[in-house]
Amino acid sequence: MTHAKGFASRAIHHAYDPLDHEGALTPPLHLTSTFAFETAEAGGEMFAGERQGHIYSRISNPTLDLLEQRIATLEGAEAGLALSSGMGAITAVLWTLLSPGDEVIVDKTLYGCTFSYMRHGLAKWGVTITHVDLTDPENLKTAISDKTRVVYFETPANPNMRLVDIAAVSEIAHGASASVVVDNTYATPYLTRPIEMGADIVLHSATKYLGGHGDVVAGLVVGGAEQISEIRLYGMKDMTGAVMAPFNAMLILRGLKTLALRMDRHCASAQVVAEWLAAHPAVGEVHFPGLTSFSQHALANQQMAQPGAMIAFELKGGMDAGRAMMNRLNMIARAVSLGDAETLIQHPASMTHSTYTPEERAEHGISDGLVRLSVGLEEVEDILADLAQSLDAPQVQAAA
Repeated sequence: MTHAKGFASRAIHHAYDPLDHEGALTPPLHLTSTFAFETAEAGGEMFAGERQGHIYSRISNPTLDLLEQRIATLEGAEAGLALSSGMGAITAVLWTLLSPGDEVIVDKTLYGCTFSYMRHGLAKWGVTITHVDLTDPENLKTAISDKTRVVYFETPANPNMRLVDIAAVSEIAHGASASVVVDNTYATPYLTRPIEMGADIVLHSATKYLGGHGDVVAGLVVGGAEQISEIRLYGMKDMTGAVMAPFNAMLILRGLKTLALRMDRHCASAQVVAEWLAAHPAVGEVHFPGLTSFSQHALANQQMAQPGAMIAFELKGGMDAGRAMMNRLNMIARAVSLGDAETLIQHPASMTHSTYTPEERAEHGISDGLVRLSVGLEEVEDILADLAQSLDAPQVQAAA
């Protein structure tokens, strides 16, 4: 009986044998735009889909193919697809699944560029965008209709950490013949595997934890083989051209090898930081799945192996205190993105979610005083020391 390899082993070894590549322990990087055909007939058969093989790197490439197989096995999916960015992944998926007259139901909170694409992009082409509070699956039962083709959400949501019950929402959506698309960027497949809970398609900004080093922009999608093939040949090849470069695929493959190790450290440090923030007198509220005070703590325990490393918190002094605090930080970088080795902090209302109007932010649960912290891999004592000297500053205390 063949032994089933664990997560970290598959992230390092899946679908690659060094002995098939002259003993090279690290998979080769295929920097080529096109591929030669053995015969004219063979090329024609590949174009017709009658023979397996690579034609052109806008469609497939051996380096990308290995990455796609790795992310698929880590997510528990049949197939994967590599794209040039997280937004490339989102747009390729939704251009494929939706047509004019269709409806997509989305959660109340979305990443700013996703929100903008939905409201200012898809809506222009006759797709109805309906925001529903998916933290209560009963709301989906009320809202879903025969025009609903997709139910889309993030869990945890960027930036306020709202969770969605993947299994419950998937069951309701499938009852109405709608596809479920989950953005799993925050959790990664190490913590949450939505396919195993009923989702149809899972996508990532691989720029974040999967790459892990802040040196690449990339996106990944996984799902059923037939649906992923359709997204590849229509949503990516024809509609967006959002093709990942082979060199970027190599960087993501490198990142996957240490994903489990890094996530364990990220999550352990984030728990310590979240508890410390929750006890600080300048902090009003901390949103973190690992805190017992988090309203969805039970759901987090149910569908997340660990609570992740993203923390959202609000200072008692509001936006002025938040800006004063961020401006005093020394080691922690004021930067968007997340999942890097470095701890990063940003202000969603004026940065990543500035595509929302103030009224829309209020409606969708993104307060002006919310601060987003991505806990990195530094010594946790150093992260706490930087936060302490900042939060204890007279400027921050005065704002409070």
